[in-house]
Amino acid sequence: MQHLNQPTTAYAIGDLQGCHLPFRRLLATLEAQQKQSALILAGDLINRGPQSLQTLRTVMAMGGRARAVLGNHDLHLLAVSQGIRPLHKDDTLHEILDAPDREELIDWLRRRPLAIREGNHLVVHAGVLPQWDPEQALALAGEVEAMLQSDGWVDFLTHMYGNQPARWSDELSGHDRLRCIINAFTRIRYCSADGTMDFATKDGAKEPPPGLMPWFDVPGRRTGDVTMVFGHWSTLGLVLRPDLIALDTGCVWGGKLSAVRLEDRALFQVDCPQAQKPG
Repeated sequence: MQHLNQPTTAYAIGDLQGCHLPFRRLLATLEAQQKQSALILAGDLINRGPQSLQTLRTVMAMGGRARAVLGNHDLHLLAVSQGIRPLHKDDTLHEILDAPDREELIDWLRRRPLAIREGNHLVVHAGVLPQWDPEQALALAGEVEAMLQSDGWVDFLTHMYGNQPARWSDELSGHDRLRCIINAFTRIRYCSADGTMDFATKDGAKEPPPGLMPWFDVPGRRTGDVTMVFGHWSTLGLVLRPDLIALDTGCVWGGKLSAVRLEDRALFQVDCPQAQKPG
């Protein structure tokens, strides 16, 4: 988890997924507004787009100006790099895996947070569970971050995948606890009223499956007093609500790459060439 409480102009940016040229165009647009503003990236820096290596190097070279939360594609790279998961046919990770600075890139990536608190905004990749308040969400993110940054991180990756447990309990422990946390932060879209996660549905939120709802619409969600900022859900698209900023506008699918200035909700977008066709 990371906190940054000093006054600053910060832009939240949606999923890059290796789309380096749109990212550079968006940066130019933002710098025309204000030089050296802070950037918070909503995860999935790499994969599926054509320039994953260049994208990762660019973000890393920006130092403290650019903060990024981990997304599911970022975690996939970590697992692939350690021989734990195979490459998928649509992956564009080969350049990173073959790069001379591969180990430096992997080490930097595994030290990214799962959640960033920026004023009254909580930035994650996919979402949070309705039982968590902001402070608990940050604390639970910290548990996973500590594991990924420890000497036992590779062993943890061997236990990270799976859909169970799908519902949070404070009594969870060990790998089950960490898996549930990481699935919420990096994979959730829909869940039931009691917070049981569903991982099968990837459609937009207009017609949710019976018994399910978008995680952010669960009645009584305990992060309702902060603005949740997230990516991950390209079929949802851009959503700007008082309590919500959804930023995955499908850059890798030929949509747009989006940034929102958090202090006033100003929206900045660039068009993106299609790098992948929806399967």
